[in-house]
Amino acid sequence: MVVGIDVGTTAVKGILLDDEARVMEVAAHAHDLRNPRSTWAEEDPGDWWGGTVHVLQRLLRSCDVEGIRAVGVSGMVPAVVGLDTHGRPVRPSIQQNDARAHEEVRWFADRFDEDGLFARTGATWNQQLVAPKILWLARHEPDAWARVERVTGSYEYITERLGADPYTECNWAIESGLWDVRRESWLEPILEAAGGHVRQLRQVARPHQVVGEVSRAASAETGLVAGTPLIAGSADHIAAAFAAGLQHPGDVVMKFGGAGDFLYATDAFEPVRELFIDYHDVPGRFVVNGCMASSGSLVKWFQGQFAPDRSFAELDASAAAVEAGADGLVLLPYFLGEKTPIHDPLARGTLVGLTLSHTPAHVHRAVLEGVAFAFRHHLDVLRAAGYPIRRVYMMDGGARSALWRQVLASVLDHEIVRLRSGESGSALGVALLAGVSAGSWHWDEVPGFVHEDGTTEPDGPSVHRYDELYAIYRELYRRLESLYPELMEAARA
Repeated sequence: MVVGIDVGTTAVKGILLDDEARVMEVAAHAHDLRNPRSTWAEEDPGDWWGGTVHVLQRLLRSCDVEGIRAVGVSGMVPAVVGLDTHGRPVRPSIQQNDARAHEEVRWFADRFDEDGLFARTGATWNQQLVAPKILWLARHEPDAWARVERVTGSYEYITERLGADPYTECNWAIESGLWDVRRESWLEPILEAAGGHVRQLRQVARPHQVVGEVSRAASAETGLVAGTPLIAGSADHIAAAFAAGLQHPGDVVMKFGGAGDFLYATDAFEPVRELFIDYHDVPGRFVVNGCMASSGSLVKWFQGQFAPDRSFAELDASAAAVEAGADGLVLLPYFLGEKTPIHDPLARGTLVGLTLSHTPAHVHRAVLEGVAFAFRHHLDVLRAAGYPIRRVYMMDGGARSALWRQVLASVLDHEIVRLRSGESGSALGVALLAGVSAGSWHWDEVPGFVHEDGTTEPDGPSVHRYDELYAIYRELYRRLESLYPELMEAARA
């Protein structure tokens, strides 16, 4: 058997697979995302560990733990966790969608050539990078930063708590903007400019690489057998793509979770400036990808704030009765700023076109359509860079919505294949990765474990309407971009 654990934004999830990759048990334990200020996103790493212990105890309660051959952990990337000399967090983590360091992003952009950064790392100066967040800590919380002996990520932290030696997984490295992919070395001048030192970062490990084994202390807390191999693990979106069978160049996976992930498989390090690029879990391959700060979280926000007594299915049913285009409503889904493809932490959620005739059903549909437009923006960027599109897959919680699947297919004017990933796509992916590491199955066997759950074709009459509204969607941001900083200043007043 193998175990996969995923440290998610709102919960730790786990999965136990047998030697034929069949699911034996799943478990989850919720925790909170903290937003103490409008642009902040933090979590307590202690919550992650508590959730991991709870999940493992549930996974292992009815199995022979002696039969577990490897454990892998995935998680949000690049979360920034500062640890002291005893390996304890000095403050809450700064999450990947945290936008507090926008002034530090500009500071770096003024001092370091972006073309050089892009050539070495595949990154541009944006809110997700680690260096601006470190500089923010050094400027605003110098006492806390002075206690940081090393910096790690979400899944590395949990793997180390389980017993691994300190390490950095390759996707945290590449997403940090501090890793020279071609030379495979840390960019010390940028790190030092942020107020850090290369000794605060550790040796980079590949996802399937064994980085240690379960300690006696972790065994006592979790029920795992001491000495069980621990692999380096994977970024959550890359693990989910691996579980989805994303291996063939030209395939696209769109994840409709709390955030929105866009993933494209390729066999070369050829980054696209508006997007990110990561290592694939499969050696020698890469994933060009994007991450939208808000996706399913917008649906949850709308339901919680404006329709708390109605289920998501009821909201979909009412929105399905509204014609495509929501009677002229267009939503920009930048409720937490935005990462790809616009890289604007000051962007804001915007709903344009409201009249007294609009209802909650119109707004709900506009939310679904706005997220679909954002995914189309990613696809357009990829095509403009010369990447061909072969198949398009949709997965995670939002894929359960038949209405959202239809909206996406029509907005993209492309057939959509739904992947039945359940609620544990990332945990499943890292468990499959642990199985590869343990020799339970080979890389090429993993796509055979993927289950497709039907296709959705574009709705012809809606395609033209969405083309018109998509052009408005793109123009709205261009016209409003200069006003967002003014709104930020007004909010501070």
